[in-house]
Amino acid sequence: MAYPRYTNLDYLKEITGDEPEVTKEFIQMFFDQLPEFRDGMNNFLAEKKWKELGEIAHKAKSSVMTFGMNDLGLRLKDLQLKTQKLEDIESYPVYVNEFLTTMDEAEIELTDDMNKL
Repeated sequence: MAYPRYTNLDYLKEITGDEPEVTKEFIQMFFDQLPEFRDGMNNFLAEKKWKELGEIAHKAKSSVMTFGMNDLGLRLKDLQLKTQKLEDIESYPVYVNEFLTTMDEAEIELTDDMNKL
């Protein structure tokens, strides 16, 4: 039985012309960004730096959407918009935890994908 995936490489294959080496490079660039995204979200949340939290959410949004995580991308956009207006501050940890959990799963899937390319 196939489990639902967090990631979907259709869009990535479209923009890379389905070239395995280019696809691998994109995945590797994403992996290189993950520590910045994770640390940024955790640190800005802990330090209550809402503007910076919104900015890193915006930056991460483009990356996750490249890998087919559109629902997460929309959630990051929600977070970004909320930080701009300082709305529902108590909900920010939920968004950050959702991001971190999804990234853990996405990293496993994409590592597996890379090994198959």
